[in-house]
Amino acid sequence: MAMRIATFLVILLSVFEHSAAGELFNVRQHLSTVSRYGAVKEFADSAFVPSKVPDGCSPIHLNLVARHGTRSPTKKRMRELDNLATHLESLLRDVKEQNLSLKKVPAWLWGWKSPWKGKVTGGELTDVGEIELYHLGIRIRERFPDLFNEEYHPDVFTIKATQVPRASASAVAFGMGLFSGRGSLGPGHQRAFAVTSESRASDILLRFFDCCQNYKDFRKSQEPAVDELKEPIFDEITATLRKRYGLNFTRQDASSLWFLCKQEASLLDITDQACGLFSPSEVALLEWTDDLELFILKGYGKSLNYRMGVPLLKDVFESMAQAIKAKEENYAPGSYEKARLRFAHAETVVPFSCLLGLFLEQSEFKQILREEPLQYPPKPPQKRNWRGSTVAPFAGNNMLVLYSCPANSSSKYFVQVLHNEHPIPMPGCDNSDLCPFEVFKERIVTPHMKHEYSAVCNVKLEKPELKPAMSKLSQLFHWLFSQRNDDTRSLKVDL
Repeated sequence: MAMRIATFLVILLSVFEHSAAGELFNVRQHLSTVSRYGAVKEFADSAFVPSKVPDGCSPIHLNLVARHGTRSPTKKRMRELDNLATHLESLLRDVKEQNLSLKKVPAWLWGWKSPWKGKVTGGELTDVGEIELYHLGIRIRERFPDLFNEEYHPDVFTIKATQVPRASASAVAFGMGLFSGRGSLGPGHQRAFAVTSESRASDILLRFFDCCQNYKDFRKSQEPAVDELKEPIFDEITATLRKRYGLNFTRQDASSLWFLCKQEASLLDITDQACGLFSPSEVALLEWTDDLELFILKGYGKSLNYRMGVPLLKDVFESMAQAIKAKEENYAPGSYEKARLRFAHAETVVPFSCLLGLFLEQSEFKQILREEPLQYPPKPPQKRNWRGSTVAPFAGNNMLVLYSCPANSSSKYFVQVLHNEHPIPMPGCDNSDLCPFEVFKERIVTPHMKHEYSAVCNVKLEKPELKPAMSKLSQLFHWLFSQRNDDTRSLKVDL
């Protein structure tokens, strides 16, 4: 009896291991960037107290940079799962032929086939992904009714997406939620709206990573090193899986099973098969390997990762400057932009978050400004700010809301940053989520403007051009007060 009680306690402890505040461990919240938005969107720093928007302030412009919603596996990943099924079949056959014990083998492994077997396309937005963006659009309209009370016009509510179908489909789903009930189409009174895209070959605003040769070279050179960093974790977990289930798993099997776990939990709501093979502490370690890769190849691990996103930051800041001009000069309603809404990828959202200095401690932000490297995210069970499930889950987003305030407030204009719809501290603004516009410009935007996209991404373009020289101060002054069309044109010429 005592032995049974002890066994029960061990099982109970394993269930609660690495759980938050005593709650049951939920693997759906530990899937790094494969996490579904609904599973993690309520995550926020409980110790952070959001700023109170000063009385009398009203939102006059909103910038959104969002990742596409939940998607199906890519064709390459579906082939990996087919290969896993073949190898699992071989492992089980070996066990039977050697007359080894089958008691440890989970029943679901027998005859398992990939849920995506035979599918010839992949990577598309799922039904869940559509719903994520649709409801995000509804919530944003309800949260900022004064911004979206105007009749739709593409110049007032600009919607942009990359040419990748899951991104443009996400933009459509979002727009259907944002403008639902505002039109005359069908029983939902939908209305048509425009979604524009740049060519993949020249989209340095939303697919800057795809146009940046230096980044592509860096990523290709670093991927083997990242794999080496992850190998000890996978080797340790692979050895444990062999002992636990009596199957001669390889490191590749462990990697593929972890990928299967993420797909089953995120897309199929299945958590008792592939995910059930791993203990909570093993899931935490596997999540950390994904977060480490995200940090090194897309985040703060290399300044190139986010400096190539400067055109996007410039576009965001320019839109706010134009909104201020429209307010100052009393533009007529309907004659100026009120929201700029963008839909792209994790490779877009992560660098943009880094440009804003999100998920950093104050000292780390100062290191970034000094262009010093940061330490890798600490390994579990240590706490870390950098989590893929928070930084860029499916439908993950950053919103920058520009507020106009009364003359008697401390600043005439404020910028509030929301990450996944929650106010988030900015180390560059004294760890506040609400930043005076001039402070936001001086501390967060301007330091990045010395890095030209062409110079960062293509060494050959660093050679001086045969044209009159302009001082950096003059260039910045020219940029701050130039018109939107001129900026857009100059970006295309630089590329």
